[in-house]
Amino acid sequence: MGRDPAWIDLILDSPWLWPLARLVLCSAYLLGGIVKLADLPAAAAEQAHFGLDPGWLWAATAIIVELGGSVLVISGRLVWLGAGALGVLTAIATLVANPFWSLAGPARAMAANGFFEHLGLIAGLVLVTLLARHRTAAV
Repeated sequence: MGRDPAWIDLILDSPWLWPLARLVLCSAYLLGGIVKLADLPAAAAEQAHFGLDPGWLWAATAIIVELGGSVLVISGRLVWLGAGALGVLTAIATLVANPFWSLAGPARAMAANGFFEHLGLIAGLVLVTLLARHRTAAV
């Protein structure tokens, strides 16, 4: 196996890449939590729309997990807990909001795409947890 090009090594060895990657990974959760917090009635209505009752409780849980989990991952503290909470929330949301198996036609394709994108996001959360553990063990 050959080595990576020097410019790739330069990027991957940058001290800003690890925190930036964690921030970008959590960006959708941060935005989601802030938007829900800014309009609690809409957040509760969204949860109720997907059959999650009571909507206010599910909205509050989502806000706490989205913001709290993101802070943990971005800060590099208890990454396993933050990423785990975000992963569980994402799995629940994916099963509830993207039931592609019960749809037909273009709606099925769109829901399947969203479902598997969210699975990829969960995998990214697993990978950031593994990398955080590895980096902590190496210190």
